[in-house]
Amino acid sequence: MDKETTVDTGDGAATVDSPDSVPAASSPALESVTADRDRLLDENHQLLDRLLRRQAEFDNFRRRAEREKSEVMEYANAESVRAVLPIVDDFERALKTHTNDKIYARGMELIYQRLVDSLKKLGLEPISAKGQKFDPHLHHAVDMVETHDVEEQTILDEYQPGYNFHGRLLRPAMVKVAVTKK
Repeated sequence: MDKETTVDTGDGAATVDSPDSVPAASSPALESVTADRDRLLDENHQLLDRLLRRQAEFDNFRRRAEREKSEVMEYANAESVRAVLPIVDDFERALKTHTNDKIYARGMELIYQRLVDSLKKLGLEPISAKGQKFDPHLHHAVDMVETHDVEEQTILDEYQPGYNFHGRLLRPAMVKVAVTKK
């Protein structure tokens, strides 16, 4: 029962098989192809999901590595600045001594100021202590004096200045603290 239909395409006639002449796809074969397609689509979705997860993991890894690198650099800078602090202390003690040579004293002050300014640009921040309330996280009490003149736990004097570096304690201030008489 093959039927052929002739169709005029404008430049000649063409013969086309009728739909009845095309063999009908068997139901099991169609189901097999559909199942293969569904399996491949599912596999494609799973692979795409894995790809997106791997990309996100890689982005997180890259950000974490950059953050750790900057923390290592900051720690290295902090250690370098910590190594220079005794020199700053020596300058401060030298500037407190009296000398008759005013030009020499002025030169020392200028060198000291340049050093301190450079350290501040790197992130060094002095901790103010004198007259403040004692904070064991920022101050190291090396002397305690009994007095009623000021409130208890007030810092009376600073023996060695303390410093923060980028918001973190680099060195606590060594201080004299007031305590009340018993």
